[in-house]
Amino acid sequence: MKKNKINPMPEYFDRYINLVDDIELDQAFEKSIEQLRKLDINQLSQLKGKRYLPDKWTVNDIFQHIIDVERILCVGVLRFARNESKYVISFDEDELSKNAKAEKKIIIDLIDELIIVRKSTISLYKSFDYSDYFKTGINWKHEISILAMGFNIIGHQIHHINFIENKYYPLIQY
Repeated sequence: MKKNKINPMPEYFDRYINLVDDIELDQAFEKSIEQLRKLDINQLSQLKGKRYLPDKWTVNDIFQHIIDVERILCVGVLRFARNESKYVISFDEDELSKNAKAEKKIIIDLIDELIIVRKSTISLYKSFDYSDYFKTGINWKHEISILAMGFNIIGHQIHHINFIENKYYPLIQY
């Protein structure tokens, strides 16, 4: 199912969803894995521990954040699919980051973990039938469909990788 089937476009999450091409969701998931595989591990490794501002996350923190958020969102997606719509997805990203110990990990392990999590997300989405994609629930403060959540997960990754390229790569000294 393509992104253009999302109706209505969920408030707030449109900023992530609109970063994804209007292609089939399964293709978008595969393309997101390809984006991860094409990352320059040497460049990312040079950024270990670096912050573009003192109070901002490191690259390791960002990848751990993407992993954590995807896991949390998939619990919500599963619950929405099973008609447990009273469940509200909510979390404190700063508290999660503070306790994740991302700096103890190496970047390739974080990327490998994200690919594994993404493949699990793909399996979850493959378990749904057509009507499930239109079931909704509340993510943070906004109603969102399972279909929109899939594109949101992908767009969230794109957003953060774009951010790394724009804010962190310039910190590398050649």
